[in-house]
Amino acid sequence: MSIHLVGGGHAPEWHQAVYGGFVAEAGERAVPLALPRIAVIVVHGGDHGDSDGDATFEYFRAALTDAGPCEPVAILVAEGSAVEQSSLADADALLVAGGLTPAYRDAVAPVVGEIRRLVSGGLPYLGFSAGAAIAAEAAIVGGWRIGGVAVCPSDTGEGLDEVTIAEGIGLIDLAIDAHAAQWGTLGRLVAATEAGLLDGGVAIDESTALIVGEGPLRVVGAGSVWRVLPSEQGVLVSTLGV
Repeated sequence: MSIHLVGGGHAPEWHQAVYGGFVAEAGERAVPLALPRIAVIVVHGGDHGDSDGDATFEYFRAALTDAGPCEPVAILVAEGSAVEQSSLADADALLVAGGLTPAYRDAVAPVVGEIRRLVSGGLPYLGFSAGAAIAAEAAIVGGWRIGGVAVCPSDTGEGLDEVTIAEGIGLIDLAIDAHAAQWGTLGRLVAATEAGLLDGGVAIDESTALIVGEGPLRVVGAGSVWRVLPSEQGVLVSTLGV
């Protein structure tokens, strides 16, 4: 089973490409002849996104069922509250949605150990935008300046000024940024690596997924995954194309 990291985006024409493999893996874990149950964590409220989470969940319900037969199950968590461990029981796969990244990190903090246990046991994980960022061991949770100097657009800061790295779920050892080409967040990852805040990572375009599993890394969807590595000459940037 794999970890699927999606760089955001809401393009129905890419649902099958981006979510199809994840839904298929969930089906492999389901009881024979039963629809796979996919738990979908949505953090809602505050000044970000829809107030009750229903619209966000409905988008992912449509995206997942477009990609294959499944039963998405909503886990709606108000901003400032936490995911309950019991809500993850009986899931054949887990999707952590997008929104305010610091709020998602705080919401899953009490169940990080359980998510690690489930994923190490073969549960497929899909992180979308914020859900992708917090899957990392060292998670980029926001910010748009380093040392007071802008490194990406200010409206990508997620309520934070300085670029902030925090402990994530720890499913992968790559730092993840999302909306790379669309929001200009590749610059944040490059600058954070240059400043020594990170040992590199990947920035994922919208409607694009990086799949981490057995064998080489795979990229599916509309765009690219931008790989950033430190070097003696500074920072190296290359792409992992579809």
